[in-house]
Amino acid sequence: MNSTGLLKYAGTMLALAICSACSGSAVAPSSAALNAGYTDGTAAVSRNLSALPRYPTIVPDRRVKSKYFEYIINYYGSYATIFDYPKSVAQIGKINNVGGQGCTNVLYGYGKQTFWIVAGADQIVEYKVPHKLLKTLSVSVGMPSSCAMDTSGDLAVGILSGSGGGDIVIFKNASGSGTVVTSTLAREYFDGYDNNGNLFFDGFTGGSNFELLELPKGSSKVETITTSNTVQFPGSVQWDGTYLTVTDQIADAMYQYTVRGTKATLKGTVALTGAGDCAQTWIATGVVFCGDAGNGNGEVFKYPAGGSPIAVFTGNFDFPLGTVAAEK
Repeated sequence: MNSTGLLKYAGTMLALAICSACSGSAVAPSSAALNAGYTDGTAAVSRNLSALPRYPTIVPDRRVKSKYFEYIINYYGSYATIFDYPKSVAQIGKINNVGGQGCTNVLYGYGKQTFWIVAGADQIVEYKVPHKLLKTLSVSVGMPSSCAMDTSGDLAVGILSGSGGGDIVIFKNASGSGTVVTSTLAREYFDGYDNNGNLFFDGFTGGSNFELLELPKGSSKVETITTSNTVQFPGSVQWDGTYLTVTDQIADAMYQYTVRGTKATLKGTVALTGAGDCAQTWIATGVVFCGDAGNGNGEVFKYPAGGSPIAVFTGNFDFPLGTVAAEK
């Protein structure tokens, strides 16, 4: 990567990687990782999640009559901003003391009445749309980074750092203490289920190499999935109705794969033109939402057409990392 590229990603391509510092153990990047655009962000952002309030607070909406809601989720322990696109692109509310990533109870599209957001150093919380707190789950093995739900209501939470760094915790029926499934990752970033109940997730190995993994439905053994192209930096993993998609934060693109056995074959590329760094993306109906850490906002792109944003959210943002959409 040239010097211009390094400057572009110095403050943004760290995305979730910087959050290793939040749990008290900064991870220094290897030279190989730097060549891929990965930069340790503890010098740029340093926060102590243990000092944050343990439960979210709500800033009431100006409007609550909309059916559809989108959430741009900012840095871990900060807040999520609420929108009602396509009615408006202006912020209508805020949920404090959360941050990171979100998920909901559909594989793609708008979630049905509820959604989840990571909160604090060891928690994930469920809300009723648009912002009523329903339930909090504790994660005992480390700091959660991502979450995904299958069609039966099981919740998978990825672990960024801590004793379970790189692992997945499965909460049956989104309740209880969860079952830890170990992996070969050192840091897990994003996860998503396909339509057959298989869980796919990505992140970095101890050598800072990208890796895509699968936990087949009904199995406790994780398999490594080889992609037919190179993914430079881990991004969202989500089923789109036809393909398994993986967002590449450096390429500003979403890759569409078919998966056979342990091989993922590239079938299409969705370019996110003008994105600064889409940390988490969420595929809805004909669009994909982006929590853009690089541009410091939330963006809407056509899906699967891609191209330039068709809308840009306006409001308060603090290093956006996540996004999710749900309806009443």
